[in-house]
Amino acid sequence: MNFRELSANEVDVRIGQVAKDGSYLTCLLYKDARADMIILDETVGAENWEREHYECKGNLFCKVGINTNYGKENSIPNWVYKSDCGTESNTEAEKGEASDSFKRACVNWGIGRELYTAPFIYIPATNEKCEANFRFNNGKCKDKFVVEKIAIENKQITGLAIKNASLNKRVFVWQKQ
Repeated sequence: MNFRELSANEVDVRIGQVAKDGSYLTCLLYKDARADMIILDETVGAENWEREHYECKGNLFCKVGINTNYGKENSIPNWVYKSDCGTESNTEAEKGEASDSFKRACVNWGIGRELYTAPFIYIPATNEKCEANFRFNNGKCKDKFVVEKIAIENKQITGLAIKNASLNKRVFVWQKQ
């Protein structure tokens, strides 16, 4: 299977860590399950992939099956499966665990694997008062960050620009040497 690379609008950004003094924050890139479903539909067709969740030793797993005979006329379906487990999310534990296991199983197929090559995303405040770059509420940054541009070559991220959407300001630019 050869799945396309993620586009900028399919890559989400979340805050990983905020310095106690608010002088910087770090961000992480991730994809959501909708991006996986869209790419599976585009590549093999909605009728040629399936997912199933199951429990093993107290962990929720998802297996994603693909009919490797899709597109072949008069062929018998040949289902191949890849699976992985997930972890609970901070908001909706069960739904988050199911979604996470699905996303991880899709990575096993190669969807979004380029996210593992992301650079360390460090965004410093530009002056003593961090409100110039970030907006805080009770010590937590309440800004939303988005991938403005991403360049990917051979499943490797080679360029990245992140924008603070709350302030409409580009705050991170990186290009592979």
